[in-house]
Amino acid sequence: MVVISSQTQGKINKHTLSNNKHFINRNNNQNSQKNSFNWTKYENHFNEANQKARIKFEKLYTNTLPNIQELEIYQGIVTLMTDNSIIVDIGFKAEGVIPINEFREEFKDDLDLTIGSKIEVMMVKMDYKGQCILSYQKAKILRSWQRINEYYIKGEVILGYVVSRTKGGLIVKIFDIECFLPGSHINVKPVKDYETYVGKTMEVKIVKINKKTKNVVVSHKVLIEKDIEKQRKKMISKLDKGQVLGGKIKNILPYGAFVDLGGVDALLHITDMSWAHINHPTEIVQLEQELKFVVLGVDQDKNRVQLGLKQLQTHPWNSLDKNLKVGSKIKGKVSVLADYGAFVEVIPGVEALLHISEMSWSSDLSSPQDFVQIGEEIKALILTIDRHERKMSLSVKQLTEDPWINIQTKYPVETKTEGTIIKITTFGVLIELEKGISGILYTHDLSWTKKIKHPSEFCNLNEKLEIIVLSLDIKTRKLHLGHKQIIENPWNKYEKVYFIGSVHDGVLINLFDKGGTVSINQEVEAFVPLRFLEKKDGSFVKKGEEIKFKITEFDKESKKIVVSHTSTFRDCDTDSKKTSRVKKIKKIKKSRKFEISTLGDIEGLVKLKEKIEKEKDK
Repeated sequence: MVVISSQTQGKINKHTLSNNKHFINRNNNQNSQKNSFNWTKYENHFNEANQKARIKFEKLYTNTLPNIQELEIYQGIVTLMTDNSIIVDIGFKAEGVIPINEFREEFKDDLDLTIGSKIEVMMVKMDYKGQCILSYQKAKILRSWQRINEYYIKGEVILGYVVSRTKGGLIVKIFDIECFLPGSHINVKPVKDYETYVGKTMEVKIVKINKKTKNVVVSHKVLIEKDIEKQRKKMISKLDKGQVLGGKIKNILPYGAFVDLGGVDALLHITDMSWAHINHPTEIVQLEQELKFVVLGVDQDKNRVQLGLKQLQTHPWNSLDKNLKVGSKIKGKVSVLADYGAFVEVIPGVEALLHISEMSWSSDLSSPQDFVQIGEEIKALILTIDRHERKMSLSVKQLTEDPWINIQTKYPVETKTEGTIIKITTFGVLIELEKGISGILYTHDLSWTKKIKHPSEFCNLNEKLEIIVLSLDIKTRKLHLGHKQIIENPWNKYEKVYFIGSVHDGVLINLFDKGGTVSINQEVEAFVPLRFLEKKDGSFVKKGEEIKFKITEFDKESKKIVVSHTSTFRDCDTDSKKTSRVKKIKKIKKSRKFEISTLGDIEGLVKLKEKIEKEKDK
């Protein structure tokens, strides 16, 4: 241990203080020099010398680095391969890393990966250290979707590999993307066994892409149809009208059949199958039946072919009896019904028109169904026949004499007779007097007394009814009939019997919201308002009850009678009250008259007294 004396310590301290003072002074001088140094001048001097070189170097370095963006695909070079990752240089300042599991077998394919290999990668993100995280798998999938989209836009054919079968179709792999091939798009004909296509390559066309669900639909059938369409156009271009060729019945529909001509489908319409009328094509042809057909028409623009079968046979008009002429009587069967008439098949393949106006002499025939039915055999007279145009018209009514010729003699106005109800309508009934003569009987002419809303309330179909001819129009062939006019209008008698104020026995036969219907003496019906059904004891008349009613209103023109039960007892009370009130009024008037005369007499006496007194004063 070294011990320093106090004297020595004092000397050291003085020396130290002296040195410190010198050191401090020196530092102060240095700081003063630093503060007074012109840094701007120094930097400017440096910039002038090196700024251009530095800017050139920075520009060169920056331009060599690409503008890296996330989720973009870049071309990279493998620089290092480890057990866990692969290092790839994409030309950025830092190399990128790809996990080794992205190069598993299903994504490796034919890729022979070594250092120096060029691969496409996607820039996924950049981590906090500035290192690029890359993906080979995502880049490959994105590139596959881009290629698929290009094929879809251009409509080009692409080769796919059938991986497996799925519900409703097949899974086809294209550029590592699994696409759906529906079973209906495998072939033009239905496919029963999908397994035969698994493991094979197939040309397909992309028909639909759903970007939201990432689904791709492909079709092989459209390629086949395209080839078929080319062949069809080629075959159709060789067809000519009138050409006879063989075909097979492919499909049968209600309006005709489709025929396979060996790659070309043609229509055989039902009207071109047989000269005779048929209801369905199956009466002539059957599925898979092979026949000869004649080409009736070819549409090159729409690729349509129309065939005929009956045209290969002799027209039935050629075999029609040459002795048939206008006025000849023939038999036939009703084959078709139309609004304007019926077609009658005279012989198979020859039809004649029976117009509705030639069915009956009656003008009330509204529909052919009212006269004939399909399949019915009828006799008719030939009105016109044109063998060149192959047209014929018939008449049934002209087989008999026109019953309207002597109508004025048979049924003059006011003739009473009997007819049969052949039709009931909302406004009346149609009555047949004899074959070919019928007339209309309106609802208001059915009854004098009953209020009929519908004729069915009064009569029935096919019922006999007594009638009278009200009017006759020969030109329009119309008869106006009546039924109530057979008897005298009873309202002439009712006017005298059912006068206002008369009381009669009646039965309430019907009730409704505003009142009821009363049968008076079982011969006429009257209306009773609901308030006038009240009895004297406060109760109301019930349906079916017989009671007294007073006539309160009678109108012969409108055939209306209004009655009241309440008036039968309230009117008596009213009459007695009226009598007493009249007597009272008379008594009051008499007393008032007496009072007035008395006062008049007094007033006269006063005036007489005043006059006498004036004469005395004179």
